[in-house]
Amino acid sequence: MLPALAALSACSGVQSALDPAGEEATQVATLFWVMTVGGGVIWAGTVALALYASRWKRHAATEQGAGRLIFWGGVVFPVVVLTALLSYALWLMPSLRPFGGEATQGLRIEIVGNQFWWHVVYRRDGAEVVSANEVRLPVGQRVEFALESADMIHSFWIPALGGKMDLIPGRTNRLSLLATKAGVYRGQCAEFCGISHALMAFPVVVSEPAEFDAWLEARTRPAIGLDGSPAAARLFVDRGCGDCHRVDGTEARGTAGPDLSHVGSRLTIGAGLLPNDDETLARFIAHPASLKAGSRMPAYLDLPAAELAEIAAWLKGLQ
Repeated sequence: MLPALAALSACSGVQSALDPAGEEATQVATLFWVMTVGGGVIWAGTVALALYASRWKRHAATEQGAGRLIFWGGVVFPVVVLTALLSYALWLMPSLRPFGGEATQGLRIEIVGNQFWWHVVYRRDGAEVVSANEVRLPVGQRVEFALESADMIHSFWIPALGGKMDLIPGRTNRLSLLATKAGVYRGQCAEFCGISHALMAFPVVVSEPAEFDAWLEARTRPAIGLDGSPAAARLFVDRGCGDCHRVDGTEARGTAGPDLSHVGSRLTIGAGLLPNDDETLARFIAHPASLKAGSRMPAYLDLPAAELAEIAAWLKGLQ
């Protein structure tokens, strides 16, 4: 009993496909349990037959009886069960990838996978909001994702909301998700893409529509705290950070790395790697590749501790 409870406890959590918070994930979980039950029925029948033959059947079966057993137990029974499972899966498939006529409330999210981070752009009613390494969604509204890759094959997967979709260089794949439960979930790259593949994750925040609208509207303007420390903003540009990173409302216009315009309000840094606070920001700036192998961001070990702390505090203030 205890091992079964321990196994079932692994079916919940922010990255569990069996603890669904989206319409498509609910379908996937249902399909999993139906397939599990169907497989269990075949397994139980096979075990029962083996026990009967080895323990309780004391006399040799007639040739006619053996033929009937092979036909009904070895052919008809598994074929009927597997055909029923396949039919159910095929019937379910259109609802796992809904497109065509599905309302998306005008919201489109463009995702570009990079080693080892995510470029995120929200588009609605002509407005564009650029972000990185975090996805925000309204509950109860279908959202369309446009998925691309900047370097190699990645895979965009939010287990609690739906199935995965690959990001392939040179083409755009589309994915549609409908979140049904507010909360914070975890997405992950599901296609091996290099040394930090396992660390290429992202938080997914699903909120009520009004809260999401307010969040999106706030991101169309420069961040609160932008002018909190002009000296730190100048250090950020002078030290070359703006060559790779963009901060809306400043001279930083780089696109090689994640957009940092509202980085202080994100839940994590390093694509789901670390909690977002002044200390971890300073650590990541100083030696990113030590914290995330394969990171293309250069180390800034030569920065004085005071300057490092000043830049980190300014970035955390970009809410």
